[in-house]
Amino acid sequence: MPKTLDEFETVMYAFAKDDPDGNGKQDTYGLSREGLNVVFGAFGQSVFTEQLYFNEKNNQLVIGALEPEMKKALAYMQKWYRDGIIDPEFITGENKGGYKHLSHAFINGKIGMTSMGNYYHWNQEGDYSVLNENGQETPVGASFNVNELLQKNATAEVVFGSPVIGPDGRSGSKGNNLLMNFIAIGAEAAKEPGKLEKILEILDYVSANPDPVEQIKMEYGLSGKHWNWSADASSSFYLLYPYNRMENYTNMIGSSIGMTVPGVPSDKREQWAASAGLTENGIYNRLEVATPALIQYSSELIRMRDRAYISIITGDQPVGYFDTFVKEFKDAGGQQVLLEANHWYKEHKETSRAQ
Repeated sequence: MPKTLDEFETVMYAFAKDDPDGNGKQDTYGLSREGLNVVFGAFGQSVFTEQLYFNEKNNQLVIGALEPEMKKALAYMQKWYRDGIIDPEFITGENKGGYKHLSHAFINGKIGMTSMGNYYHWNQEGDYSVLNENGQETPVGASFNVNELLQKNATAEVVFGSPVIGPDGRSGSKGNNLLMNFIAIGAEAAKEPGKLEKILEILDYVSANPDPVEQIKMEYGLSGKHWNWSADASSSFYLLYPYNRMENYTNMIGSSIGMTVPGVPSDKREQWAASAGLTENGIYNRLEVATPALIQYSSELIRMRDRAYISIITGDQPVGYFDTFVKEFKDAGGQQVLLEANHWYKEHKETSRAQ
């Protein structure tokens, strides 16, 4: 596995130029849109995301996509695109429909590297064990992307690698925040006496409930119908047939109401991910709230970001256009977004110190 950006570049060129599928045609590529986030991460930022990512720098928040080191990352990508290393369809992404975390470009052998989805979309058969419907330990099957890949190519292998290290020693890739879930209550609830209070009472009860039996019940359903305790003394449980073979059955039975808070992962799947180093090197958004300016301007600012980055990568604009983009971005509301983000950041830090 490549550890540095230079080594990574060598591997990407091999994927594109050395005919890995052996068909005598130059119809494979190194990477696509999701993989580019690892390259951005080698310069300390995360860019191609569904939101604006804020990083800490010199004791304040900055928008990663505006940082000057992104010019270096874009210079790499423009050269790679010109040399046929980046999939020309990276603009529309790797997923072509269906389950949103599938990288069809990778599954179909068009690209050789991706960072699509989460770790549980990539485990291979036998990576860890699970309890089957009879409560017996059994090797886990291949999931999502790997399962689809093996149906295309039964001898394919997937290898995990850490985000590559850039010229300044930085590395990382897009991480999903621990505080990213929310529950919305319709405004009509406040018009019926006592209804909003009852909803909040329920949410207060299910939020981080200390009773493990109640937690499992709220998340997975009824004991004896949807799940059973394992025979050993461990507090582990297993799903019963047919629910163990149904994706997202919890939504169908109206459970999954348990609100979660950040904690130490305890499931075997998460333990496997941690042991494989998959919990490291995440680049997380340091702005944890939606400020008024962010609500007002973020949709257009994200479009501006994507248009500018894509135009530079494809060579429609020179790398120097990045400076023009930064100015236009700030003039289009980005400066106000930064001001409000840093106002929140300052208050947040002061509150944290006081606590």
